[in-house]
Amino acid sequence: MPAEAPAAVEVDVSSVAPGMSLVVQWRGKAVVVRNRTEQEMKDGEAVNLAELKDPIARNANLPADAPATDANRTAPGKQAWIVMVQVCTHSGCIPVGQQGDFGGWLCPCHGSQYDSAGRVRKGPAPENMAVPAFQFISDTKIRIG
Repeated sequence: MPAEAPAAVEVDVSSVAPGMSLVVQWRGKAVVVRNRTEQEMKDGEAVNLAELKDPIARNANLPADAPATDANRTAPGKQAWIVMVQVCTHSGCIPVGQQGDFGGWLCPCHGSQYDSAGRVRKGPAPENMAVPAFQFISDTKIRIG
């Protein structure tokens, strides 16, 4: 019988400086944890929500209809941190970080582009990348799941 993926994983982010990311496995999925720079946060906050392809936050920590504001893609008080399933919502490919026109993620397979908050901005992807249930359990540790 195959082993089941753990329901939760704890991630030490103490060595993740602004502008850096790490990828962890959770339930067989790649989850990116990024410590955004001040500029990335400013760029994310400046986005006009009417310009977004997908207006929904897709954040498991919020109501299903929460708007896709920059703040709704992060955790309260920890807006520098993005935690999301690093899977393109078009065909399930793995986007490359800090690429594309919006400084976020670019899926090289079909050209979908995401901004620094993981919101789809261009290409065939229909939805923002999903934010899994997560919480900071200390200043340097995140529990995903």
